Amino acid sequence: MLLPEPMSRIVIVGSKARLDDAIETLYGLKLIHLIDHTVGTDEGFSIGAPRPYSEKASERLLSLKAMEKELDINIEAEIDDKAFADDVRSNISSDLVESIGEEVFKVLDRKNGIAQKIAEENARKNELSLIAGMPVDLDLYRGYGSVAVVVGSVKTDPTAALAGLMNSEFFITDDKKIMALFVKKSEKENAMRILTEFEFAEMSVPDGSGPIDENIKECDSKLASLNEELASAEREIAALKEKHGKNIITMDEEISFEARKGELPLRIATSEYSYVIDAWVPTGKVGTVVSAIEKELGNSAYVELQEDRTRNLHEEEHAEDRFKNTPTKMKNGPYAKHFEYPVQLVATPRYQEIDPSVIFSIFFPLFFGFMVGDIGYAIPFIVLGAYGLKTAKSQDFRAIAMILFFGGIWAFIFGFFFFSEMFGMHFAGIPEAGDKAITWQSLLGLHFPDWFTGMFPGHGHGISKVHEVTFLLKVSVYIGIVHMMLGYIVGFLNVRMQHGSREAFFEKGGWIMTFLGLVMLCYSLAEFMIFKNSLEGLIFYVLIIGAVLLIAGIAVSFTKEGAQAILELPGLFGNVLSYTRLTAIGLSKAGMALAFNFISIGLIGSMGGVLGIVLGLLMFCFLHLVVWVLAIISAGLHALRLQFVELMNKFFVGGGKEYEPLEIKRTNTKIVETEV
Repeated sequence: MLLPEPMSRIVIVGSKARLDDAIETLYGLKLIHLIDHTVGTDEGFSIGAPRPYSEKASERLLSLKAMEKELDINIEAEIDDKAFADDVRSNISSDLVESIGEEVFKVLDRKNGIAQKIAEENARKNELSLIAGMPVDLDLYRGYGSVAVVVGSVKTDPTAALAGLMNSEFFITDDKKIMALFVKKSEKENAMRILTEFEFAEMSVPDGSGPIDENIKECDSKLASLNEELASAEREIAALKEKHGKNIITMDEEISFEARKGELPLRIATSEYSYVIDAWVPTGKVGTVVSAIEKELGNSAYVELQEDRTRNLHEEEHAEDRFKNTPTKMKNGPYAKHFEYPVQLVATPRYQEIDPSVIFSIFFPLFFGFMVGDIGYAIPFIVLGAYGLKTAKSQDFRAIAMILFFGGIWAFIFGFFFFSEMFGMHFAGIPEAGDKAITWQSLLGLHFPDWFTGMFPGHGHGISKVHEVTFLLKVSVYIGIVHMMLGYIVGFLNVRMQHGSREAFFEKGGWIMTFLGLVMLCYSLAEFMIFKNSLEGLIFYVLIIGAVLLIAGIAVSFTKEGAQAILELPGLFGNVLSYTRLTAIGLSKAGMALAFNFISIGLIGSMGGVLGIVLGLLMFCFLHLVVWVLAIISAGLHALRLQFVELMNKFFVGGGKEYEPLEIKRTNTKIVETEV
C-alpha cells in the first residue's frame, strides 16, 4: 500500500498484417503503459505510420470541433442518457457527421452572411451620420468634371482660412468637426495646404442619392430587417443544437478514440512486415497480458518479459534512456485513495519512493479536526462533504469535499470526546470560568447525567481551548515531534530501498539522531528551566543521551551535508514550533465563537420578547457561519502546510511519471452488455 504498484517491462512482437487487431487488444486490456519508440535505437525499425482510417477520423473530428464551437456545445459536460457505442459507430459509418455538418454549416454560413451585411450597413450608417448635419444631398458629393470635393474632419473651424479661395463652397457641421469643401480642381492643392494646419483627416462619402436623413432611415429599415433575419438564424442554430447536440458529443467521443488508436503506430517501432512494442505492465498482471494477447492474436504475436523493475535506483540509472523512468501506479485503499489528488498537486511520487497518500490520509484530517474541534461546525462539514463526494465530478471539488468530510469526522471526534463543545460552548460548566460561563447546560437549564459527562475529559467538562492553552501547546509540539520523526523514518526507508542501508544511515540516519537528540535536549532543559524540576535522575539521563545523539547525528550528517548539518539545527527547532499553529488556530476560532456567543445571547437578553429572540438567533447563525467559513480556510490551509512543508520535505522527492495505460474512458457512451 505504501509503495507504488510493482512494474515489469515487456516487449510485444507481432505481424504488421494484424496491427489493427493488436491495437484493439492492447486498448481492451487497459494495462499497457506504452514506451515511446526512439528513432535509431533498433536497427531495421522506424516509427510507424498512422493507420489508413486515421486521416478520415481526424477530418471528422475537426468538423465536429468546429460545430461544437459554433453551436456552443460543452464537450466536457456529461449527458444523462448515454448512447450505446454500437449505435454511435453505426451513425458515423452512415456519414451522419457529414450530413449534420452540411445542415449546420449551411445555417452558419447564412448567419455569418447576415452578420457581415449588418456590419456593412452599420458602417454605412456611421459614415452617413458624420455628414448628416450638412445641407447637401448625397448624390452631390461626386460626379463633377472640374470640381473637387474634399470631405473630412478638422480639429478647429477653418471657415475663415478658406474664405479667400475663389469659386468654392464650404459647409461645416454644427459641432465644427466635419466639413465639406467644393472647389475648382486647380485650387485643391492650395485648399489641402490650408486644411493641414487644422489637422484635417479626409474621409469617404458613401454612395447614394437624395437627402442624407432619408438614407439614414433607409439604413435603419435594412438593419431592422437584417436583425430579424439574424434572430431567425440564431433560433435555427439553437434548434440544431437541441436536435443534434447529443449526436455531436457522442460521435466526438467515439471518433476521438478512433483517431487515438489510428495514431498509435507513431509511438511504436515497425518494419516492413512486423511491429515491436515496449511497454510497462503491473507485475501482477503480466500473466493476464500474455494470456489475453495469445488468445486474441494467436501465433501472430509474441510477448516476452524483459525485467521486473525493483526499487533500487542502480537499475534505473544504468538503463537505456527510454527505459529509465518507470511509471508510478499509486496503490492505495478506498480511503487513502481520496488523498492522492493533494499529493499529486505537489508531484507524482517516484516509483522508488513511498507514496505519502496514506500518511497524508491519517494526519491531514486529524490536524484539521484538532484545529476545528467543535461538533456544531463538524456536522455541516460531514454533510456537505458527503454530498460533494457523492455528486462532484471535478477533481478540485472532490478534493474539497474530501477535506470537509474526513476533516469533519475528526472535528466531531475531537469536539465531542476531547473539547466537549458545540458552537464554542461546552456542554457542562467549566470550574475555572466560574458560574458566569455560557454552557449548554446553563443556557438551557439542563442537567446532564453522569454517564454522559463521564465521557468527557477534564472532570466531565472537556478541555478548554481558552483556559488550558499551555497543555494544548504541549500536545501540539508532541504531535509535531511524532509527525516529523515519521517523515525522517520514511526518508530513511526510501534511501535504503534506493541505495542500501549504508547510504541511508549517512543520508537520513544522522538526521534522525540529530532530531531525536535535539528533542531530548530541549525536553530536559525545559523541565529544568521552565518547570523548575531539578536536573537529576531521569531528566539528567535524558539530557546526556540527547546531547550524545545530537553530536553523533551532526557528525554522521556532516559527511554528506557538510556545514549544512549544523546550519539546519535552528530550522528543525522552528519546524517543531510550527505545529503550535494547531493550538493557535483552534484558540482563535474558540475566541471568536466565545465573543459571538456573548453578542448574540446578550442581544436576546437585552431586547427580550419575540423580536429579540429572532434577531439574536439570526445574529447567532450569521456570526457562526463566519467562523465556519474561516475554519475551512484556516484549518484547511494550515493542515495542508504541515503536510507539504514539515512532513513531505523530509522524504518526498517526487517527479515520477504517472502510469497511463492504453484505455478507452467512456463518458457519454456505453458498451452493450453482450459486448463485455
